[in-house]
Amino acid sequence: MKNLLITSILFLLLLVACNVKKPIISNENTSSINLEKNFNSPPDSVKPWIYWYWINDNISKKGITQDLETMAKVGIGEAFIGNIGLPGTPDGKVPFFSEGWWKLTKHAMHEGARTGVNIGLFNGPGWSQSGGPWIKPNQSMRYLVHKDWKVEGPKRFSQKLKMGYNDFQQVAVLAFPQPKDEDKIISNKTAKIHAAQIQNLQALFDNDPITSAAFPTGDKSVTIDISTESPFTARSLTLYPSGQPASMDCALEDFNQDKWQTVKKFTMDRSNPNLNVGPMPYGPVAISFPDVRSSKFRLVFSNIQGQAGLSDIHLSSAPKLDNYVEKQLGKMYPAPHPMWDAYEWPSQAEVNDKSMDIDPSAIINITKYLSKDSTLSWDVPKGNWIIESIGMTPTGVTNSPAVPAGTGLEVDKMNTKDITAHFNAFVGRVLDSISPEDKKAFKHVVADSYETGSENWTEGFDEDFKKRYGYDPKLWLPVLSGRIVRSADQSNRFLWDMRRLIATNIAYKYVGGLRKLSEAHGMQTWLENYGHWGFPSEFLMYGGQSNNISGEFWAEGDLGSIELRDASSAAHIYGKRQVWAESFTAGGLAFLRYPAMLKKRGDWAFTQGVNHTLLHVYIEQPYDSVPGMNAWFGTEFNRQNTWFGQSKVWMDYIRRCNYMLQRGKPVEDVCYYIGEDAPKMTGIEDPKLPEGYSFDWINAEVIENRLSVKNGNLVLPDGLSYRLMVLSPEKTMRPEVLKKIRDLVAAGATILGTPPTHSPSLENYPMADNEVKEMARKLWQHCDGKNLKAVKFGKGMVLRGMDMQTALDKLGVIPDVKIPHGAPLLYIHRKMADADIYFLTNQSDSIVEVSPAFRVTGKQPELWNAVTGTIRALPAFQQEKGKTIVPLKFQPSQSWFVVFRKTADSSSAQTIEDNFPDFKLVQQISGPWLVTFNNKMRGPAQPVIFERLTDWSKSDNDSIRYYSGTADYQKNFTIRQLPEGRQFFLNLGNVNILAHVKLNGIEIGGVWTAPWQINITGALRKGENKLEISVVNLWVNRLIGDSGLPMDQRKTWTPVNPYNTNSSLQPSGLLGPVTIQSVKYLK
Repeated sequence: MKNLLITSILFLLLLVACNVKKPIISNENTSSINLEKNFNSPPDSVKPWIYWYWINDNISKKGITQDLETMAKVGIGEAFIGNIGLPGTPDGKVPFFSEGWWKLTKHAMHEGARTGVNIGLFNGPGWSQSGGPWIKPNQSMRYLVHKDWKVEGPKRFSQKLKMGYNDFQQVAVLAFPQPKDEDKIISNKTAKIHAAQIQNLQALFDNDPITSAAFPTGDKSVTIDISTESPFTARSLTLYPSGQPASMDCALEDFNQDKWQTVKKFTMDRSNPNLNVGPMPYGPVAISFPDVRSSKFRLVFSNIQGQAGLSDIHLSSAPKLDNYVEKQLGKMYPAPHPMWDAYEWPSQAEVNDKSMDIDPSAIINITKYLSKDSTLSWDVPKGNWIIESIGMTPTGVTNSPAVPAGTGLEVDKMNTKDITAHFNAFVGRVLDSISPEDKKAFKHVVADSYETGSENWTEGFDEDFKKRYGYDPKLWLPVLSGRIVRSADQSNRFLWDMRRLIATNIAYKYVGGLRKLSEAHGMQTWLENYGHWGFPSEFLMYGGQSNNISGEFWAEGDLGSIELRDASSAAHIYGKRQVWAESFTAGGLAFLRYPAMLKKRGDWAFTQGVNHTLLHVYIEQPYDSVPGMNAWFGTEFNRQNTWFGQSKVWMDYIRRCNYMLQRGKPVEDVCYYIGEDAPKMTGIEDPKLPEGYSFDWINAEVIENRLSVKNGNLVLPDGLSYRLMVLSPEKTMRPEVLKKIRDLVAAGATILGTPPTHSPSLENYPMADNEVKEMARKLWQHCDGKNLKAVKFGKGMVLRGMDMQTALDKLGVIPDVKIPHGAPLLYIHRKMADADIYFLTNQSDSIVEVSPAFRVTGKQPELWNAVTGTIRALPAFQQEKGKTIVPLKFQPSQSWFVVFRKTADSSSAQTIEDNFPDFKLVQQISGPWLVTFNNKMRGPAQPVIFERLTDWSKSDNDSIRYYSGTADYQKNFTIRQLPEGRQFFLNLGNVNILAHVKLNGIEIGGVWTAPWQINITGALRKGENKLEISVVNLWVNRLIGDSGLPMDQRKTWTPVNPYNTNSSLQPSGLLGPVTIQSVKYLK
C-alpha cells in the first residue's frame, strides 16, 4: 500500500508538472504553435470594433436590428453606442431618455446578444466627456475664485463677503499683511499716456475693469507711450483683456541712457474663449522682470489678431507671479496639440525686498469667523491687511455634443462620490433596465478623448494635498491672485505641486473610478488617453488606469502622430496587450472614402503600435432612405453605404493584422522619460532616435514602481525591455525618481541625459534640492557631455552629450530593421518566445524593391500576406553579423508580415526575383462583357453589353453615368493551356472601388487593394470558363445626378450633402485590363 501511495504521488506530481508546462508552451501570445492557423482564420477576439452614433434622436427598432445584423455580417466585434447631438441635423422622433429611447436601448442590447456583436456605451451623452443634466453644480468641475477687501487695523471688520459668482462654495478666508507697493501702479492720474491709434485710451489706465479700449482693426501694430514726472520703478506688467477673442505679441520698453531698450517680450493669447481650454477665458496676462527705473515706458503691440482690446494695463512697482492664470490652469493651451513643454515656464527673477512677498507664517486662516450667511466678523490687527475670500465655482463646461435633453454640467473629475453618482445616473440606469441575459453583451464603458478643460479644486483636495506633499495648500492660495508667497520660486513650486496632484487625481479618481465601477458590473473601460482641448492630466498615468487604451488617427492629415504613440506607450508600460485606435476619423469628403484609399493610413497606424482597430463611425440608420443619416465627420461605415456590406474582405485583412500584432511583446530599444511636469500630452524625442529603432514614452510612476534591471536591460514585469533610457530635458527631478534611476544604473542600466539641478516641488524644500544635487553629483561624476561623455556607475553607465546612434553603437545595439535611407517603408516588430514577427508597409504609391536587414539570425524568413491569408517561404536571404538580409518587393501601398519562426535551411537563392518571381501573362480577357445594374437605383432596366471595359462616369447614358451601387459583370472565356506546377491569378487591373469574383460557380473572394489580383488556381479550368465579377462604386455619382433633379424625383437623401451638378464624378466600375497570370514560387 505504501509503495502504491508513493507511486500514486509520484504520478500525480508528474502530471502536475506536465500540466504546469503545457500552458507555457502553447500560450497563444508567446508561442507560435497556432500562429499559422489563426492567421488564416483569425479568432473573433480580434474583430474590429466600431463607434455607433445615435444622432439627434434618429433611431428606430428596425434600423438597430439591421445595423447590428450588417455589422455581424462584415465582421464587426463590438459597437460603442454614442448618443450625439449635432446642430443643424434634423431631429428624430425618439427623444433621449424618453420611454421610446429606453425601449430601443434595451432592444440594442438584446440584438447585440443575438447577433454576436457586443455593445459598449459612452459613459454619458456626447463624445466628451462625462456629464449630463443629472450633474448638480456642486458635483461639477470647479475652480478657485477670489475677492479681496483691503482694510487698515486695528478695527472690527464686520461685513458680508459678496463674491458675485454663481453656485459659489467657500474654501477659505485668509488675511495677510498687504505686501509693499502693491497699490503702486501707473494710472491716468499720475502719468501722461499717448497712443494716437486708440480711442478711449484713458480707460486702459483707470484701474476699472468695466471700462475698456479697443485696438483699431487692420493695424499691424499699436504703440502706447507712458511718461511720468519722476522716475517710476516697475517690476511687473499685467494686461487685462477686454473680453473679445484676440492674440498679439507684446513688448515693454523703457527709455534709459538716451535710448529705448526692451524690458521683456511676450505673447498675449486669448484667442480661444471656449471654457474647455480653461475657466478663465479672458484671464489677465502677467509678467515680471528685474527692477526697471525710468520716467518713460513704451508698450508695443504687434501681430494683432482678432478683436484686440484691453480693459486695463497695470504697470506696477509690485512683483507679480509670471503667467499665474496659466499656472493655476485657469487658461490652458489654446490649440489641439500641446507640446511637451506647453506647461513649462522660464524661471522668474526674485525681488530683493522681501516685504514685497507674503510670508506664509503671517497668513491667518480666518474662515472660522465667517457665518453661514457669509458675514465675516474679525478683529483686524494693526496695519494694512488684505482679506481674501477664496472659494470654488463651476467651470461651466458641459458634456458635448449632446442633444439638449442630454446636456448638463461635466462631473467633477477629482471626486469619487460625484463620479459614482454620474455612473449610476446613466450607465447604472441602463444596466438596471436590461435583462441578465442581455447584460452579457454589454462589455465596455467608453470615454473618448478629453475635451472638457481644467478644474483645480474639489471637496477634500486640501487633505489630499497635505497627505501627498506634507504642507497646507490653503496658506499658499494667495498665489492664485498673482501674489508671491515667500518667493517666486516657492510660489511656482506650490503651483507645480497643485498641477501635479490634479493630474494624478484625475487619472486615479476619474479614470480609475470609472474602471472600478465598470469592473463591479463585469465590464471594462475603454479610453483615449489624451485630450485636444484642455487636457489636465498626464497621458501615461491617465491611460494606465483604464482597462483598455486607445489612440486615434484621421483618414487624412497627420492627426494621430502624437495620439497613437501616447496610447501604445501607456499600454506597453502598464502591461496591457491591446493598443486600440479610433480609426479613419475624418472631416468633409462625404462618401468619398473606401478601403483601398484607407489602407495606407491604417498600415501606418499599425507601425505606431496599434493592434486593435475601432472604426469611426457607424451612424445609426433608422430610415430606408439612402445614403441615409450622416454627419460632417467620419467615414461612412454603415449598411447604407454602397460598399460597406461587401467589406468583410477588408475586415479580414484588419483582423489578421490585429491578430499578428497582438502576438508576443513589442520590441522597443529605448524609453524616453517624459518628466513629471503636468499637464502633459506627449514627450520629446531628444535626442532623435535614428531610423530602424523604436521607443516608448515612460513616466515616473512606472520607473519608480515597475521598472527593474536584468542583463543590462531595463525590464517591466510583463516582459517588455529597453536597452537605454533617455532622460527628459527638464532640469528638475524629484529625489524619489532620481534615487530609483540611480539604483537602476547601479544594477546595470544605461541612461542618457543631463543631471537634474533641483526638485520641482515644494515638498521637503530645501532638503529635497540638496538630495537631488548630491545624487546627481555622484551619478554623473565628471561626465560633462563635452570632455567626458560616458562614465561607469555600479554595473551600469551614464551617457551625456551623445546623439542616439553613438549611444546605441556604444551599447552594441544594431538597428532592429535596417532600411535604406529614403525608402518609404515603416515597420513594427513583435517578438514571441519562438518567433519574430515584422510588419512592413510601403507608404508610397510606387513599387518599392528593397533589402532590409532584420536583427534576427538562424531562422528562415517567411512572407505572410494579410490580404489573402497565405504564407510562403522567402528562399533568398543572407545572414551576417547578427542580421538577416531579405530582398523584398512591395506594390503601391502594399504591406507584408515577414516572420522568422523556423530554423533556416541553406539556399542558393539570392535575388529579389527568387523571392518575388515575375507573373507571366497567360491570357487577356477582352471583348464584350454583359453588365447588369440595379434598376431600383436608376440603373439601366436591362443588362448592358460593354464592348470594352469603360468608366461608368464617362458613359453617355445617364443611368450608367450617375449610377451608384453594385453592377454584375459576366464573361465566358476559353483557356487552351494551363502550364503545370504554376499558380494562376486573375488580375483586374483598375477597379473602382471593390470587386467580388466568382469563377465557374465557385466563390473566389474579394479584391479591394493593389495589386488587384486574386488566386484562382483551384477554380480555373482548361477549356470554357464562366467569370462573374461584382463591382461596387461610391455614392457620389448618384448624389450628383440627383442634385439636378426635382426633389420628388430624387432617389437619395442625406443630411450632409456637399454635391451638386458642378461636382466631379468619380471613376467607377471595372476598368481593367483583366488578365490571367501565372507564377511559380521557389520553395
